[in-house]
Amino acid sequence: QVHLVESGGGLVQAGGSLRLSCSASGIRFSINTVGWYRQAPGKQRELVARIGSGGLTTYADSVKGRFTISRDNAKNTVYLQMNSLKSEDTAVYYCNMELGTARYWGQGTQVTVSS
Repeated sequence: QVHLVESGGGLVQAGGSLRLSCSASGIRFSINTVGWYRQAPGKQRELVARIGSGGLTTYADSVKGRFTISRDNAKNTVYLQMNSLKSEDTAVYYCNMELGTARYWGQGTQVTVSS
């Protein structure tokens, strides 16, 4: 059974940094595309960043230049380094893994940026 566990969320002041981690189990992590999504209150869940098995990355325009996604296949973990945080980055952040047409989600971690 696939299991994704996020950590690293919290409260930070605008301009600060956080690093989110997502650890995966029950799946061949290295061959899958993994990503981070977020959902703010009253808004739809949106893609933040994705990284393919070969390391190709995709970012939402709103986070380009501020956020960096990376993966450590030996640790079955994907990271999201978030710098220069803004109040509009406040949301629940979810880890996502793609396996063919299947999608797996973590439970989410809250990120709150105070202005």
